[in-house]
Amino acid sequence: MAAATKETIRLGSIEIRFLVEAEDSGGSASVFECLIPPEVMVPAPHSHDGFEETVYGLEGVSTWTIDGEEREVHPGEAVCIRRGAVHGFANRGAEDTRFLAVATPGIFGRAYFLELGEVLAAAAGGPPDIAAILEVMRRHGLTPARPAGA
Repeated sequence: MAAATKETIRLGSIEIRFLVEAEDSGGSASVFECLIPPEVMVPAPHSHDGFEETVYGLEGVSTWTIDGEEREVHPGEAVCIRRGAVHGFANRGAEDTRFLAVATPGIFGRAYFLELGEVLAAAAGGPPDIAAILEVMRRHGLTPARPAGA
C-alpha cells in the first residue's frame, strides 16, 4: 500500500494536504485537510455526481451552503454533502478554519488542486482565467453551479 504524499499544496493562502489518496484506500476514499484563512476566495459553488463529501471541523468555523441552506461547521462537527448537492463554503470568521474532507469513493484527488494551482500561477497575480478554472473543475468531476437567474 502506497503512502499518501504529505506535501502541502498551496493555492494562494489556502493550504491542502492529502492524508489518504485513492491508491492508499483501493479507491474507496480520499481524505484531505484544508486550511482556509479568513476572507479568501474559495471555490465557486459546485456539485459532484461521482462522489459524496463529508466535512469534519478541526478548528475555527467554516460556513457551508448546501442546496441553499447554510450550516456552520465547528470543531468536532461534521456535514455530509451528497452527490448532486450544490455547495460551497466560506470562512467568515476572524481566524483560520481547518477541516478534514473525505470523498467517497476516492475519485477526487490532489491532481485537481495541482492543476488549479497551475491556472492561478499562469495569471501571475492578475485575474485568473475563469474558463480554464471551470475546465479543471469539470475534468475532475465538479460541476460548477449556474449563477442565480441563469
